[in-house]
Amino acid sequence: MDAVIEQAEAAGLSLREGFPLTVQSTDRQHSLEQVFGAIRDQVDRRLERDGAILFSGFADPGVDGFQAFAAAFGHPLLSYEFGSTPRSQVTGGGVYTSTEYPAYRSIPLHNEQAYTTEWPMRIWFYCAQAAEEGGETPIADSRRIYRRVDPALRRRFEEKGLRYVRNYGNGLDVDWQQVFNTDDPAAVEAYCRQHRIDCLWKDDGTLRTSQRCQAVACHPRTGDRVWFNQAHLFHVSALDPEMQEVLFETVGEADLPRNVYYGDGAPLEGSALDEIRGVLDESRIVFPWQTGDVLMLDNMLTAHSRQPFKGPRKVVVAMAEGVSLESIAQTTPQEVSHD
Repeated sequence: MDAVIEQAEAAGLSLREGFPLTVQSTDRQHSLEQVFGAIRDQVDRRLERDGAILFSGFADPGVDGFQAFAAAFGHPLLSYEFGSTPRSQVTGGGVYTSTEYPAYRSIPLHNEQAYTTEWPMRIWFYCAQAAEEGGETPIADSRRIYRRVDPALRRRFEEKGLRYVRNYGNGLDVDWQQVFNTDDPAAVEAYCRQHRIDCLWKDDGTLRTSQRCQAVACHPRTGDRVWFNQAHLFHVSALDPEMQEVLFETVGEADLPRNVYYGDGAPLEGSALDEIRGVLDESRIVFPWQTGDVLMLDNMLTAHSRQPFKGPRKVVVAMAEGVSLESIAQTTPQEVSHD
């Protein structure tokens, strides 16, 4: 390891162990582009071991520089398809705002797009403007979450799988036009067929979808088993009790904006999700953002979230290397441990 550190220092980088691993510039004038070769070496060595790397103390790349940095790792940046939250495209090349959610609300830990069967393997966050107060992006090791969940509960989730049900629009959730990036119902139906999503056009013209998905997954390269779902976010118990009551009274269970069941359609126990939320809360690691920082995550190994904040805040996101549950099921490397 000493030789690795010496090599990094010779290239103008310093490493601070921890979660996330912090890679800093020894000269704040250095740009990410100038030392990209050394950075790429550290990513190749450490990302799938550590799960998260924070690049800090470099010249601020700006949004365009961030886009170029993320794209330089060799995979085209992904568009945000079948999203669950509002985002806006910042550039024409795959950079989006982070979830557009009220500043006073927190966003719980989650792996990006773990509520479906296709997701990005890599995700980057760029802090273009740190908030005056709060606004951190806490992270957690999905391998440790998997191990901390009660084995009986974990086995039940793993064997049964999950079924996510979504009702779009009506002022209660994101419109289907934004989720599917189209105004054409036929294009929506084609997307759903291709991705094994059941879809139903209701009498009022709104859309309901249902999809059976994984609760846990196996990383295709490391072999690590990870907790990989968003049941705790989609289930109606994630809402305040008052909001639950209003929704049940006004639209009923079938038309809730979003909900989740076991894969066979059986109800998912709120008590099980409370237990899982407790594990997630205990697993969070919080670090402060500095304007100009870039955080790179292996999306299967590391979950992310957002703290409430005050004052202006701008964090943008890029994603790459899309994979599917079907494709990773064909890869079963030896499981390893990174305790």
